[in-house]
Amino acid sequence: MKTNRNGQGSSLFSFCFFRLVCGSTRPFFAALVVAVVLASGCRTVPERPDDFVELTTVIPGLVLDIRYATTNNFTGQKVYPDARCFLRRATAEKLKRVQADLAKQGLALKIFDGFRPLAVQRKFWEIMPDDRYVANPAKGSRHNRGAAVDLTLIRLSSGQELPMPTPFDDFSERAGRDYANLPGELIRNRTLLREVMEKHGFVGLTTEWWHFDDADWKNYPIADMPK
Repeated sequence: MKTNRNGQGSSLFSFCFFRLVCGSTRPFFAALVVAVVLASGCRTVPERPDDFVELTTVIPGLVLDIRYATTNNFTGQKVYPDARCFLRRATAEKLKRVQADLAKQGLALKIFDGFRPLAVQRKFWEIMPDDRYVANPAKGSRHNRGAAVDLTLIRLSSGQELPMPTPFDDFSERAGRDYANLPGELIRNRTLLREVMEKHGFVGLTTEWWHFDDADWKNYPIADMPK
């Protein structure tokens, strides 16, 4: 299913997440999703900075490696129904500028995760109740706001990832943003990623080199599904 610029796809994505987390659907919710899809197809909806958008519609050709749509993640379980990534529109536009900047250097982004429903955050907390790595769902995370992204760098020519200090979702000290006992190449690559993200309005997480928050994350409420 393709997502149009008015967010029809994100509404259906919400429906999929509801099925995944709750195991059943409520008639009222199902009717609401259908109503939103039909209504949005019949009128022009003004674009807002806090809209949820599918990231590949904002950045065509963006490489995704959505680990939580596979079993290749720290839970060992598939927790997303599809390998898709959603963010707030303003956050996605910032990331688009990062991608354009990197292209001048023959590089690009690879995305591991973006928006994360609060129900999934609760599941992660059950597995890893350590707020150095997983935000307590009682407070919510920047991911739950659609204002955080997990990513790395790749070469445009080959799609190969640049070497980084650890794999994604490594919960060791070595994954820390300032960990220094590393070969020079790994430090340079980590620094390059941090600097280009900071240049375009993102802030890194101390314990995870791959995690970046939109500096304006407080503008967006916690959500359990894209609206």
